[in-house]
Amino acid sequence: MEHATDAIIEVEAPTLEEAFVLAGKSVVDTILDSKLVEEKKEKTLTVTGKDLSYLLYNWLEEMIILTITDGFATKKISLQIEKNSSYKITAVLTGEDISFEKHHFKVEIKSPTFHLMEIKQENGVMMRFLLDL
Repeated sequence: MEHATDAIIEVEAPTLEEAFVLAGKSVVDTILDSKLVEEKKEKTLTVTGKDLSYLLYNWLEEMIILTITDGFATKKISLQIEKNSSYKITAVLTGEDISFEKHHFKVEIKSPTFHLMEIKQENGVMMRFLLDL
């Protein structure tokens, strides 16, 4: 969805884990052409949040940092979510170092925002969030 200098993303999935995978992939897809990414390297990422909204915000932020700052293009994400007094994602990301020629850089994401963020868990999971471009 378009929103001036922002991208509003909505994902739907049967489970919370699958929704977070789709949210992470949407960050990569916004930045570059993920269809061109090969599975050459693995990275592990751990993200925490005091509730689901903070977990989503922190997850999106870490995916942006991994892609833009660290230069890693993610192809595949597998993750687990644990809930104790807070939430924790442990993820394994497979992909390769970014090549601007190969991966067709699209746009830089400055940050996720809490503005318009929504997480619904009824008959599956729906997440809506805004990325500041």
